[in-house]
Amino acid sequence: MSPIKVWLGKPYPLGATWRGNGVNFALYSEHATAVDLCLFDSIDSSQEEVRIRVTEHPDEVRHIFLPDIKPGQLYGYRVEGPYDPENGARFNPSKLLLDPYAKAIAGTIEWADEMFGYRVGGPNEDLERDYRDNAFGMPKSVVIDPTFDWKRPANRIYQN
Repeated sequence: MSPIKVWLGKPYPLGATWRGNGVNFALYSEHATAVDLCLFDSIDSSQEEVRIRVTEHPDEVRHIFLPDIKPGQLYGYRVEGPYDPENGARFNPSKLLLDPYAKAIAGTIEWADEMFGYRVGGPNEDLERDYRDNAFGMPKSVVIDPTFDWKRPANRIYQN
């Protein structure tokens, strides 16, 4: 993937929104200390091709605009914040997350111990953070074009 231009973007609407000249990404998180947008070239990629720190966050909405991105782009998020399971906080940037506002998802989950935020079978049970990356087995969120071309077969919309 070539270098990506990064603009500020807008906090709404939430999710990935194709604007005709690029994509606005917006994600709400009240307790995140950092958010990275991860872009993938292929559903089979075991790690992101590009990771971009999303620095703007008015009213706890992290947002960014990428003018070079188009519909069909695969993406996910890595979110940093407190890891305090006893108080309900389990932020873990080792884990790729789907966009909770995604309008499309590609792939299926490949269940493995890496999918959990904690070390399965560890001595501290679910209180010990798992630092292994899970991107290899995670589905990816997909940027869509909300318009529909009635002359184009639906199964070919996001194929190159």
